[in-house]
Amino acid sequence: MNLIGRMSFQVPGGMALTGFMLQFYRSVPAVVFWQWVNQSFNALVNYTNRNAASPITVKQMGIAYVSATSTALATAVGLNLYTKKAPPLLARWVPFIAVAAANCVNIPMMRQQELINGITVTDESDNRLGNSKKAAVKGITQVVVSRITMAAPGMILLPILMEHLEKYPFMQRIKVLHAPLQVLLAGGFLLFMVPAACALFPQRCSLEVSKLEPELRDRILARYGDNVQYVYFNKGL
Repeated sequence: MNLIGRMSFQVPGGMALTGFMLQFYRSVPAVVFWQWVNQSFNALVNYTNRNAASPITVKQMGIAYVSATSTALATAVGLNLYTKKAPPLLARWVPFIAVAAANCVNIPMMRQQELINGITVTDESDNRLGNSKKAAVKGITQVVVSRITMAAPGMILLPILMEHLEKYPFMQRIKVLHAPLQVLLAGGFLLFMVPAACALFPQRCSLEVSKLEPELRDRILARYGDNVQYVYFNKGL
């Protein structure tokens, strides 16, 4: 497993990218550059923390990367131009909206094999029961929610804080330190939000047998009857 893609690297990697996205939000070139860097980082994280039992081809990874990056850039640039005449705070929230939108694309696309072929489900004793697309949808949805939750406090509250702080004379005199300050503050948020967001849903996810695809559900019922009420699977991170 590569170092940068590990969830344990999310604080140092995420704090730098979050801080720079929040600082350099005014010009289109800066927005494009930092959103591209962020989505490149996210693609690596999503690939590293996928369910390893579902392989993905280089072509599929490329499509996922281009799709997520395009979504983030289109959202960020479009809203950046739209908010030129809006209150400054709205423009500061554009990076978060772009990140949230890209997460909704990047994670499902990077884990598309799970959605196409299903994810391995087991009984409580880890005996393999089959593959389920519905289980994959539930697991990936939870990961998307966790990732957005992870980013939300820092990317929503930090702009409000900076909007107030930048009005003070002493902050006007140290503009060169605004970016490092935002990086450090973003790190403070992520220090708490990474473990909190990862713990939002159990790693070993469960789904009622009655909610599975009819074919898999009937096969489980035929073999185990009412002895198996839930199936279990690794949702990934």
